[in-house]
Amino acid sequence: MGLFDKFKKIFQSEEKEVELYDKGLEKTRNEFVSQLSLLNKKYKKVSNEYFDELEEILIMADIGVDTVMNFIDKLKKRVKHEHIVDSEDLREIIVDEMFIIYVNQDVIVNKINYNEVGPTVILFVGVNGVGKTTTIGKIAHKLVGEGKKVLLVAGDTFRAGAVEQIEEWGRRTGSKVIGSENKDPASVMYDGLKLAQEESYDMVLIDTAGRLQNKVNLMNELDKVNKVIGKLIPGAPHETLLVIDATTGQNGISQAKSFKEITNISGIVLTKLDGTAKGGIVLAIKESVGIPVKYVGLGEKETDLQVFDIEKYIYGLFKDFV
Repeated sequence: MGLFDKFKKIFQSEEKEVELYDKGLEKTRNEFVSQLSLLNKKYKKVSNEYFDELEEILIMADIGVDTVMNFIDKLKKRVKHEHIVDSEDLREIIVDEMFIIYVNQDVIVNKINYNEVGPTVILFVGVNGVGKTTTIGKIAHKLVGEGKKVLLVAGDTFRAGAVEQIEEWGRRTGSKVIGSENKDPASVMYDGLKLAQEESYDMVLIDTAGRLQNKVNLMNELDKVNKVIGKLIPGAPHETLLVIDATTGQNGISQAKSFKEITNISGIVLTKLDGTAKGGIVLAIKESVGIPVKYVGLGEKETDLQVFDIEKYIYGLFKDFV
């Protein structure tokens, strides 16, 4: 039994989260899987031409050139080793190898690293316009629903409207907000963390300024922020999550590489995955930067931000193909 058959058996119950992945990956699946199916109809036998066109389809799905080249090489080796001739026999192998590419013998950790004593601090970074503040609000909604006491810190003190936006999320989720415009971000974070300790908050979610034009300035600012956070709460931040807009494609991978150079990223949040036909970016990011995707945005509602699950992702992507 192949991996995909196992996924099918697990998800036959059609639980709500599986439905979200199914619906959220619809654009990618309709574009990507339909092309794969047409390819298999065009080429009944596996050939160099088949692999050339498969390579092009995968690159167009934003899986990334390097990732695709590695994938095609692995596929060719399996075809040779297992003496595969019929292209139909490759369907399940393609899905299996996609899963293997993401996992890559790693222990995939998509859970938040919670602090055992005192508040858990999560720092959110990313360029402007990727949905960072909205992501913070949606994660706050999830945590409050789990019974956690949540504090939001408006560390983006320069963008017009940033504090008001996070205050609105505070009202919607029942979370307290600490923020002040035109104030040094590190001092706002200091105030927030002091309050979190004094009032026994479980979670502190910190917004940061979204700019990448000047890496040196941003690196200095994040260094300062990390020092302030670490002095008040040892081991913090417990997570630094990079928020990326999935619709930006390869530009999102460039952002991931740049931020990885600047600070210690522990996980990625991919927003607007439901809004792109190029959902293969999930595989490309993991392969390119070696950082796990921890959350994916599969819709606009608060409940549509989901903890990332590679099995549900693969199932949602290939359910009409295998």
